[in-house]
This record gives sequence, C-alpha cells and structure tokens, in this order.
Amino acid sequence: MFEMKLSHAILITLFLFSVTLVAGWIGTTENPEMGTSLMELFEKEVVGQLKDAGPSTMVVNLFINNLEACILLFLGGATFGLLTFFIMSLNGVVIGAIMQIIHEDHSVAFIAAAILPHGIFEIPAFLIAGALGIMVAHSLVAEWYDRADAAAEAHRCARMFGMYVLPLVAVAATVEAFITPAIIRLVS
Repeated sequence: MFEMKLSHAILITLFLFSVTLVAGWIGTTENPEMGTSLMELFEKEVVGQLKDAGPSTMVVNLFINNLEACILLFLGGATFGLLTFFIMSLNGVVIGAIMQIIHEDHSVAFIAAAILPHGIFEIPAFLIAGALGIMVAHSLVAEWYDRADAAAEAHRCARMFGMYVLPLVAVAATVEAFITPAIIRLVS
C-alpha cells in the first residue's frame, strides 16, 4: 500500500515538474526578460556558491544545496503540500527557463551533457522528496477524518527519504562536480 501511494505521488510530482519545466521554457521564449531574471537568480543563489570552488568543495556545496531543496520538498508536506508544490514548480520553471536560454547558443547535445549525467540522480531525488511531501500532506488530511496516523506516515516517509533521497543527492553532487564538466568539455 505504501509503495502504491508513493508511486502515485511520484507521478503527481513528475507531472507538476514536467508542466512547469515546459512553462519555464515557453515563458522564456515568449518573454526573454523573465528568463534573464531567472538566470540571474540562479547564478546568484546557486552558481555563486560554486564559482572558483575545487571539485571536492563543489561536491559538498552541491550536496548541501540540493539536500536543502529536498528537505523543503519533504517537509513542505506539513503545509498541506503548498510549499512542496511551490518549490517543485519553481524548480521546474527555473530549469525550463535556463534550458531555453542555453539552447539559444548551444546544441541539444550540449544541454543533455550539462543535465543528464547528474540529472539521472538529482531529478529522481527531487521527485521522490516531493512525493514524500505529498504523502505527508495527504496523511494530515486523512488524519482529520480518522483514516490515517500522520505521525506514523511521516516517520515511514522520513525513512524512505533517508534510504533513497540522501544517496541520490550524494551521487548527483559527486557526478555533477567530477563527471558532468568532463562530458560538457567533450561535447563543446
């Protein structure tokens, strides 16, 4: 039963992420200023922490940054999912906008090289963390109707977070710091 709920919640987060990613891409195509603003925000908040860092420091910074986002996605379930949906949507819009901006000057192969090596670990981590947040939100509502124990469900979700999200974020940070730059250089 838990796995089925998790599967449904992952589908919801995947759908939300996909729709907002496309919205970010299209929004930036239609309104380049929006894309420029989002790119500046991304450079300030994320790239600024990584600039001039060696690969080992970059791994730690990427791990912390992505873990913070995943924790907020998970704990956002306590806001009945509002924070979870907001953060998932914001990530989708920003990534879509950045992809569109990069696409103006680079090939699809370049974009794939910049995203896929670490994205195959990082995106599932975000989707699972968001799904766990949705499950917590659902259990809070169900507890109002005496159909669930929200604390027990949150505990199960926290264990899943530790089993799946933490390792995915750690692998993604390592790949993003060491492997992704090498693949980008090969494609460039």
